[in-house]
Amino acid sequence: MKRPAKLIIEQENFHSLLDALTAKGYQLFGPTPNDNAIIYDQIESIDDLPVGWTDKQSSGSYRLVKSREKSFFGYVPGPHSWKKFLIPPVKKIWEARREGGRFETIESKQDSTKRAFIGVRSCELHAMAIQDKVFIDGPYVDPSYQIRRKNLFIVGVNCVRAGGTCFCSSMNTGPKVTSGFDLALTELIESDRHYFVVETGSERGAELAGEIPGKQATEAEVKAAEEAVNQAAANMGRALDTSDLKDLLYRNFDSLHWQTVADRCLSCGNCTMVCPTCFCTNTEEVTDLPGELAERRSRWDSCFSIDFSYIHGGSVRATTVSRYRQWMMHKLAYWVDQFGTFGCVGCGRCITWCPVGIDITEEARAIREQD
Repeated sequence: MKRPAKLIIEQENFHSLLDALTAKGYQLFGPTPNDNAIIYDQIESIDDLPVGWTDKQSSGSYRLVKSREKSFFGYVPGPHSWKKFLIPPVKKIWEARREGGRFETIESKQDSTKRAFIGVRSCELHAMAIQDKVFIDGPYVDPSYQIRRKNLFIVGVNCVRAGGTCFCSSMNTGPKVTSGFDLALTELIESDRHYFVVETGSERGAELAGEIPGKQATEAEVKAAEEAVNQAAANMGRALDTSDLKDLLYRNFDSLHWQTVADRCLSCGNCTMVCPTCFCTNTEEVTDLPGELAERRSRWDSCFSIDFSYIHGGSVRATTVSRYRQWMMHKLAYWVDQFGTFGCVGCGRCITWCPVGIDITEEARAIREQD
């Protein structure tokens, strides 16, 4: 599809984008300040967006702070990822009810809600593409994920500010949105003007853009947007050398450095919970006390849990060192063999939300230096 020229939406008209999506039957989900963080939740209007908020992130540290700029998207992704709407933390697979001495099995209805994600960053779009390979592009399709993905409208946002733990430039996953979106915005705030440069990425995105008050972007406005994104790329808080990384990790599978990391790791699983690509789940079955109802559920799990790899006789990965190595190898080596891409998109969440500040880029660097 040939994309039309970029458009301009002035700040005072931004609400028309959300209004147009609502009119088409989409439920809006986007960033909103809550519990001292920017989280993703259902929103109703621009009043729910984190206008004037930004954050400071470093290893094991996250702080939400007020900004002088009244930007809508002046933050770096926080503890939530969009996967919670595509792969719910708890999902009922089926239920069985006792009726007259017999059990009737009832399949769960698929969620066909039309959702619009507002403010999806490039690293997050790449994470969705990784999930797509697992749940809908392979030989076995997850129907729940498939229908949620099908009914999704994505408004991406180019990053014009890099966070303290970001390293998407190293992973070639950002900060510019390049694919997987319906509309992509670049927010620019100048001395006397606040506006968005808009690019369409799909036919329905172009259709929606035609319903929003705007005008064609000038060459100067397009250049200003590109320069802002380039500045973010040049100011990443972290960097990861990916050259020969998979083979490097395989060569150092028995490195003593793994134990050095494990001595700090709490096996809490925070890194897997905030990671936008992790998809491990556990299946559980529950019944009510009278024995009239039984349910099978899927629940998020973590490879850092000792029970995750439990089989008859014990856990396959009973030590913290084996579990951390499994996680990092999976992200940076095993995924490459399985899916042809890294399982890490450089969002930096695992660094920010690790209670002891373990940094995947630093651990990879340490292994490289000892190789």
